[in-house]
Amino acid sequence: MYWRLSTFYFFYFASLGALVPYWGLYLRSLGFGVVEIGELVAIIMATKIVAPNIWGWIADHTGRGMKIVRIAGLLSVLSFALVFAVSGYWAMALVMALFSFFWNAALPQFEANTLNHLAADTHRYSSIRLWGSVGFILTVTALGMLFEYTGSAVLPLVLTGLFAAIWGSSLLVPEKKTPHPHRESLSLTEVLRQPVVISVLLVCFLIQASHGPYYTFYSIYLSNHGYSETLIGQLWALGVVAEIGVFMRMRHWLPRFGARHLLLWATALTALRWLLIAAAVDNLWIMLIAQVLHAASFGLYHAVSIHLFHRLFRGRLQGRGQALYSSLSFGAGGALGSFAAGYLWQDFGAEWMYLAAALTALLALAIVWRGIRNVDD
Repeated sequence: MYWRLSTFYFFYFASLGALVPYWGLYLRSLGFGVVEIGELVAIIMATKIVAPNIWGWIADHTGRGMKIVRIAGLLSVLSFALVFAVSGYWAMALVMALFSFFWNAALPQFEANTLNHLAADTHRYSSIRLWGSVGFILTVTALGMLFEYTGSAVLPLVLTGLFAAIWGSSLLVPEKKTPHPHRESLSLTEVLRQPVVISVLLVCFLIQASHGPYYTFYSIYLSNHGYSETLIGQLWALGVVAEIGVFMRMRHWLPRFGARHLLLWATALTALRWLLIAAAVDNLWIMLIAQVLHAASFGLYHAVSIHLFHRLFRGRLQGRGQALYSSLSFGAGGALGSFAAGYLWQDFGAEWMYLAAALTALLALAIVWRGIRNVDD
């Protein structure tokens, strides 16, 4: 089961390794400006606000989360293929909205299924999820070298193949039912009213909003400062290598240090990372340090968040809990961050995107300090 779960993560995050670093460059090659690129990427993230919750509600009420993953995977391949037939801003926006509505449905339900397979051993999640990071590294590195010679025109073809592999790998993973308690668990509304849950949701929203300039414009930002596609790909890969190091240690760190302390470090180091990118983009050594900090801004943050959502949303709420994590953080937070980043760059300059991101991460740090307590009991 370990390898079947890991294979899905491998291909899913391999697709992210193609989409996130290079989609902006591909859109620029089509003639779109920075504001249009920011808006088109924001659409992909904005569908995470709606799609995971719709599909999560269906999964929790039918108990067929993996069937949702398979249907969403197939429809995402078919809808993304429309990219080959469209041109212009509005047509591209429509295809991105349709494709991402299905694509964004798959991962939260697969996360819930993975945690159900692990049962009491949820601390082993990171050792499975790290294969997603391996897929990201291999893809982002290989495509960086490929695009040096071919340009980014072949990117849609690569993505179509990866989305097909996601669907294929989902067929290998069986459904694992949620072990429901005999006594009815809290309702979703009751869980959402808890102050600690509100604080966790706010932190996830803010951290992903702070990543908006990174996910949307980092490659373009580096390209404008003379970095080659190969080096850009290697910098992306370095960040994910650091992320893997965290995933390999999380099963030891969570019991030893606790979720709250790890989240404090994650938010503080995220703010430092964006400050370094804003202040020293022309210094390769500083950029290397900033990419190593991806271990905190994503690896540490994500592993702790998955752990907290699994603890806070129990029983029949697991599917919707993971959907809420995806929709509020990667969806609403990521969409707002991407959307605002394009306008900040256009009106004030690229450095101000990352300064705003650092302030957003510092606000998240304050909320962790004040609002997230007693989560390790």
